[in-house]
Amino acid sequence: MRVLKLPLLALAVALSVPAAPSAQDIDVTLSRMHWNNPALRVGQDYTLKAGEVVRDVAVIAGDATIAGRVDRDVVVALGKVTIESTAVIEGSLVVLGGTAVVAEGAQVREDLFVIGGFEGVPGFSPGQHHVVIGTAGLGAGLRSIVPWLTYGLLWGRPIVPWLGWVWPIAGLFFLVNLLLNLVFDSPVRASALMLRATPLSAFMTGLLVMLLAGPICVLLAVSVIGIAVVPFKLCALLLAVIIGKIGFARWIGMSVIRQDEPENRGQSMRSFLIGSAIMCIAYMVPVLGFVTWTLAAVFGLGSATLAFFSAYRRENPKAPRRVKTSAPVDPGVAPPPDATPAGVSAATALPVDEPLYAAVVPPADPIPPPVASELVMLPRAAFLERLAAFTLDLVLVMILVNIFDFDRYHRDWPASGFLIALMYHVGFWTWKGTTLGGIICQLRLVRVTGGSVQFADALVRGLTGIFSLVVLGLGFLWILKDPDRQAWHDRVAGTYVVKVPRNWPI
Repeated sequence: MRVLKLPLLALAVALSVPAAPSAQDIDVTLSRMHWNNPALRVGQDYTLKAGEVVRDVAVIAGDATIAGRVDRDVVVALGKVTIESTAVIEGSLVVLGGTAVVAEGAQVREDLFVIGGFEGVPGFSPGQHHVVIGTAGLGAGLRSIVPWLTYGLLWGRPIVPWLGWVWPIAGLFFLVNLLLNLVFDSPVRASALMLRATPLSAFMTGLLVMLLAGPICVLLAVSVIGIAVVPFKLCALLLAVIIGKIGFARWIGMSVIRQDEPENRGQSMRSFLIGSAIMCIAYMVPVLGFVTWTLAAVFGLGSATLAFFSAYRRENPKAPRRVKTSAPVDPGVAPPPDATPAGVSAATALPVDEPLYAAVVPPADPIPPPVASELVMLPRAAFLERLAAFTLDLVLVMILVNIFDFDRYHRDWPASGFLIALMYHVGFWTWKGTTLGGIICQLRLVRVTGGSVQFADALVRGLTGIFSLVVLGLGFLWILKDPDRQAWHDRVAGTYVVKVPRNWPI
């Protein structure tokens, strides 16, 4: 209806104007329309006096006083709006996180929507809906956030020193961290020691976990069944960040005053208090405050993750590596006498009947390529290495799905994606014993008997891999528990995933 008001009103104005109007009449008529006269204030107060007309009023983080006429809506966020008795609002009045005070005689022709506090006369009623959520105390409390937004968030610091309500919240966070520091002393100490030993690795691990958190949640959600795992994963990440940030504070304290005994609780408490005080001071400095808060989260998440995997490896050590034994030597046969001259090692000595250049001539037979049986002797791939390769392969599969553009033919995208992923993995496993992601991460696939992976093995592994994914991903997480680091589909297909050297041929 509002779209039709403009042409109808313009037509009415055109019909009411005489055939030969004066310039002054046209100016007065246009000045009353006010189609291009909105009022917008951010961080400032606004007053519309009686007799004045505007199109819209929008005030953010400020107070508004309306005594004139508003052709459309009045929107006030995080502030107080006062509607005088002479005010006329043709549209709606919306107050978000503030207080609305309406005097007797004020008119709101459409809706009234308030989240916060509302103070109006008993007989006041808007033209349409009347919705108020909260009380006057809630509105005043929400309005108190405005100084923190203007002097804290916009300045890049979480603590504004002169705001009184900030300090109780900061004190509550400190008490919670202090309690966690006492209760979870061992995990916090492991995170702090990890930061002291490998700070760069902790930082890079924290960034990697943050980058992979989103894609993993999406994969779990796509599997539908894995949606139930997403809350537990988010809670684990939150706990890791909290424990890691406490360890980050203790690490800063260790850097200021050396802690000779990491297991001494008294010295650990001293390091935590010193680090917390330094972080609190940094939080009050513009820009540096949010930089410190971000670095603490990244370092903390990375150190907690590394400490977790270190503790897991101690509880589940690697299986002893198989060592090839040479053939036994018959003691009845004496070895030939050593004809090497004194002062010359056997490794550098040359036969007498061969020329000197024979030492640098390459052998006649080429070096044979490595066989699959040698792959069984290599160490098993870790969970993070396999996860990184899987993520790279997933990106490649998504690119293939977009290249073929299945939506153009109205096909089911998830089913097509699973089909392409299965064909991609089975094909590469049969051809190269790995995938493109495995080549980048130096991973190879081999049968437990030492033989090469055949098409039947790859197909069975691919189909059972789908089952490992849809059952909440437990088939993949089984790698963390299995002594040979096998997933469920590895055990069904009888395969290992091993880590090869960088110079291993493709």
